[in-house]
Amino acid sequence: MTHTMEQVRLDQMRGKTVYDRDGDKIGAVEEIFYDTQSNRPEWIGIGTGFFSTKRVLVPVEGASLRDDGICVAYPKDQVKDSPDIDGDEISSETESQLYRYYGIGGSSYGTGDVVDEETSRGTSDQALTRSEEELAVGTRQQETGRVRLRKWVETEPVAMDVQLQRETARVVREPIDSTVGGSADAFGDEEVEVTLREERPVVEKQVVAKERVGIEKHTETRNETIRDDVRKEHVEVEGDDDLERR
Repeated sequence: MTHTMEQVRLDQMRGKTVYDRDGDKIGAVEEIFYDTQSNRPEWIGIGTGFFSTKRVLVPVEGASLRDDGICVAYPKDQVKDSPDIDGDEISSETESQLYRYYGIGGSSYGTGDVVDEETSRGTSDQALTRSEEELAVGTRQQETGRVRLRKWVETEPVAMDVQLQRETARVVREPIDSTVGGSADAFGDEEVEVTLREERPVVEKQVVAKERVGIEKHTETRNETIRDDVRKEHVEVEGDDDLERR
């Protein structure tokens, strides 16, 4: 796991291992050099244990903190061959050599003066910073409407035909021409009863699922041109016509 240089104070990293950009061990942190004006860390001083009596510097720029040390943005051989320093401060000459060696610009230690790459070459010590506004367009979501499903119950009349059976009775007479036993058996009281039935309609209700209704959301993409005004600073040079312009 790595951290940015702002998350942990560098002065708490003394004695920690220094790794090059490929993860190879270079040495250990011996000291941190800070800019006297901004108090920002500029250079990491690597201890003498690995390089015998030689003490070397590597820029803080591009470095990141690891759980067990610091990983710098330069290869091991380049750090090993960097210009040597003496004492607790870096002279302007040595710092200029370090700038050129690592291909960066930086601040001058010991004097408190902040210089850029042009100043280190002795061209100018005053400058203006020209700024421009840039349009940054992002997106945010907002509610544009709602879709709701609502279910309700209504009652409607339904008619259905059904066939019903009903029993009826009729008297059927059939002629008989036969002798009936003795006269005593031929006469007497007798009764026959027949039960009649009919069907009646019986109504039952059952719930049957007929349809499933849901809502699906779909995302459509459209292009929209955003127009706005941005400010831009311009620098105009006034003065001697012999002034060299670069």
